[in-house]
Amino acid sequence: MLHLLRGMSICFFLFPWLSGDAKKHRVQIWSQQLVRICGVRVKMNLTNLPSGAVIVANHISWLDIFVINSLAPCRFVAKSDIRAWPMLGWLAEQAGTIYISRGSKADVKRIYQYLIEQIEAGERVAFFPEGTTASQGQVLPFHANLFEAAIHAKSPVLPVALRYVDETGAMNMAVDFIGDMSFATSMVNVLSVDNVVAELHVTELIPSGGAHRRELAVTARKAVAAALQIEID
Repeated sequence: MLHLLRGMSICFFLFPWLSGDAKKHRVQIWSQQLVRICGVRVKMNLTNLPSGAVIVANHISWLDIFVINSLAPCRFVAKSDIRAWPMLGWLAEQAGTIYISRGSKADVKRIYQYLIEQIEAGERVAFFPEGTTASQGQVLPFHANLFEAAIHAKSPVLPVALRYVDETGAMNMAVDFIGDMSFATSMVNVLSVDNVVAELHVTELIPSGGAHRRELAVTARKAVAAALQIEID
């Protein structure tokens, strides 16, 4: 709670005076501290997340945004439900997350234009194309709409496979935030387990030039599922 309040204070009192790079640095440090407080270690198969690509990842938990931001701050697109998370929803918004209303065509158009502008401005952008969280051990179909922004901006797509494991390497299901689970319940579940490792496997870049958004979505989903060793239809 003290860490959340500290984050809110930074956003209120410092962010109005900080440059874009300084904000990103603050977001990264705060996210690193948050995942550490939650007892989560972050491992990735690369030293750094590549820039100049649209990052897409499977979605498991409210932790996902902060795990990725602990490595490299991104401009995230996330479902509007996240905005209602106590404190963390607001903090994610201040860190650059933009929320999309599920099923709203007008919202998709707005986000699509936002993504293009951010990509062309050199920002690192990311979204969860499943559109919701899924239990570990499955990768839901990827929605194709937002992949159009990568095509329009001539940016490659970078699929990232994310999972949470315990000290034995087995999937740690306590981190899953799915169904009708409340945020409070999920927070208690995360804080009640030890030795959680967030593993990120960065796959090969997928060129967007000449591709169709549905093709990109299918290819990206296959790359994530293969990295997680999950069979999909």
